[in-house]
Amino acid sequence: MSPARHLPVHQLPDSALASLSAGAAYCLAIADPHDKARATRALAATWRAGDLPPKGETALQDRPARLPRPELKQPREMPKRKVGASISGRIALLHALSHIELNAINLSLDIMGRFLEIDFPERFYWDWLKVADDEAKHFLLLADRLEAFGGRYGDLPAHDGLWESAVATAQDPLGRLAVVPMVLEARGLDVTPLMIDKLSQIGDQDTVAVLRIIYEDEITHVAAGRRWFEWLAKQRGESDLEGLWQSLVQRYFLGKLKRPFNKPARWEAGMQPSYYEALADWYADIEL
Repeated sequence: MSPARHLPVHQLPDSALASLSAGAAYCLAIADPHDKARATRALAATWRAGDLPPKGETALQDRPARLPRPELKQPREMPKRKVGASISGRIALLHALSHIELNAINLSLDIMGRFLEIDFPERFYWDWLKVADDEAKHFLLLADRLEAFGGRYGDLPAHDGLWESAVATAQDPLGRLAVVPMVLEARGLDVTPLMIDKLSQIGDQDTVAVLRIIYEDEITHVAAGRRWFEWLAKQRGESDLEGLWQSLVQRYFLGKLKRPFNKPARWEAGMQPSYYEALADWYADIEL
């Protein structure tokens, strides 16, 4: 399956073309997830053409627009995902992954319009628009696989825990960079190879192909988060970057850092074990 079938087809209005941050706000306000993904891809194509300044007048809502479905539940109310040969099991897995990627679109759009008071270099906007474009591509690919099994995004319940990280860090860009790419996306590096192995064993090579795309892209996303976390921390005079990261994760992340870690992929993203190993031990010693 080729991501080329999802080249941008969404027509952006003039209001979204005033700046990249305005375009991000426009995409966040789109409720339909497929339209949001296509608009995000169109925004990325417009930016690459050199037609948008990075910052402009932008008003972000606390939460992105969404349709009534899927029903949102607390993470503890959601059943455990299992990769199996049954159609229903793969529908459940693909639905959950689609939900993660939709949230990832929103999170990457939000960071481009949320912290405009910071004088980030232009590469910051290049990096995060690439992340948003990748996440939109991922969502559309997963939605295709979901529909191939007779499902559709919105059919099953989903949890709202991912956006809680955005709410918690809405006033703290270092906290946002510490938690979203360096915890949540890094966790994807840990678990995706296992999903690929299990789906390979049952012969679902089309879904495996999609997950391989997601896995390779996620390494670059974690790298972008680590790069800009370290840049901003140094701008603010911080020297103990790993200690700062650990304190921010303890403050804002409500889950656990779970072993085993995919150390080769994390290392490729520039995230050395000295960042996360000690924190995993800390989480293991407390009750959450």
